Amino acid sequence: MNNNIVIEIPSIKKEVLRVAAYCRVSTAYEEQQTSLDAQIQYYTDYINNHERWALAGIYSEQASGTRFDNRTAFNRMMKDCRAGKIDYIITKSISRFGRNTLPFLQSFNELLGLGITIYFEMERLDSSDWRMLKIIATAAAVAQSESESKSANIKWGIQRSFEKGHVKLNHTNFLGYTKDENGKLIIVEEEAKIVWLIYDLYLKGYGCRKIKSYLEKNDIKTVTGKSEWSTSTIDRILSNEKYVGTVLSQKNYVENCLTHKQVKNNGELPMYLIEDNHDAIISKEVFEKVQHQKFI
Repeated sequence: MNNNIVIEIPSIKKEVLRVAAYCRVSTAYEEQQTSLDAQIQYYTDYINNHERWALAGIYSEQASGTRFDNRTAFNRMMKDCRAGKIDYIITKSISRFGRNTLPFLQSFNELLGLGITIYFEMERLDSSDWRMLKIIATAAAVAQSESESKSANIKWGIQRSFEKGHVKLNHTNFLGYTKDENGKLIIVEEEAKIVWLIYDLYLKGYGCRKIKSYLEKNDIKTVTGKSEWSTSTIDRILSNEKYVGTVLSQKNYVENCLTHKQVKNNGELPMYLIEDNHDAIISKEVFEKVQHQKFI
């Protein structure tokens, strides 16, 4: 194929063509490199400067390219297409439109069925030309393959980090701990007293529901400052090995780069136990008593 071929805008029998643009960046870093604001301005000017074109909307967002369910702007654009508000869509590239082949093609084919044309600028591909459909499908599969390769590299790096004993812990909303300037977990004394109380009550025979009732009656707040506790939160506190200074890494993992769904690790991947990672709030003896009591 001659790389210099420019695909012309199709001749659609309308006095005014309602044209929309879809812009996406997937990460904050990418947003810094290619500002969404700059893309919005570019497409706004590009569309407004064409005769017999009307700006139907600029749909922009920061979202993953492998998922379509959480892409608010994309889904809003599709809704407007179904409502007959758009005739033509311009987007920077196939990978901007989406990196997951199946939902990409589903959306792509739905737009074709609605009589809406999509133009991919970087690839110079126009969906109104039937010869381009196979190329578009192939390019979409390549985009997905690149995402899968990138995901595999990230997972490999995480595995090597775990093997070396490096731990990344999310201390946000973690009752009893915060982080110091070096990123190490440190105890928050007032919160640690609540953790101690929960363990003590459990060993005295209180179940999670009774502990919940006790905490609420005594106006003891959750880590986020709420008055109401959930039994599932209390149960997790009673099962969290981090309270004895130990970290068990990779208890959950991302199933694949397309769904981004976290699943429980039931032996599919190795887990890494790191002891004495940080100061303990609960002794190992107390923790083990609680675990034994939970399963008898």
